[in-house]
Amino acid sequence: MVEKKVVELLVDGGKATAGPPIGPILGPLGVNVLMIVNKINELTKEYSGMKVPVTVTVDPETKEFEVSVGIPTTSALIVKEAQIEKGSGAPNTEKVGNLTMEQVIKIAKIKSPSLLASNLKAAVKEILGSCVSIGVTVEGKDPKEVQKELEEGVYDDVIKAHEK
Repeated sequence: MVEKKVVELLVDGGKATAGPPIGPILGPLGVNVLMIVNKINELTKEYSGMKVPVTVTVDPETKEFEVSVGIPTTSALIVKEAQIEKGSGAPNTEKVGNLTMEQVIKIAKIKSPSLLASNLKAAVKEILGSCVSIGVTVEGKDPKEVQKELEEGVYDDVIKAHEK
């Protein structure tokens, strides 16, 4: 039995092509590269504008393949939600975007399978930490201030509403 080949890629959501790097990696395995690219694009279209980790598993004998999609980085999700080009080069002094607490919770829910957080409140706290490092405010305030409010229970009702 031939061992399956596993290829890990980082693709632009919904915009993978049969050109490099995908084509040259998958081509030698004798699979239909276009079918794989179409499958990747179908599975990543909701992450348009973001880099998405994708794993392609190929059986070189049967030419069958599986595509599994990872979750984009927290920064990529924040950048998309805030509708900005990229994070700030000087996050302490230059703020480049703003998120609502609802948006932060949405990102926390998307990322929660890959976070160390044990509950949604802790996941939100992690996302706020990422907001600090890329220069995005939350509810118009410094994310560190929002983290303090989170600790004080200011957002408990909003978070509880989303835990169901």
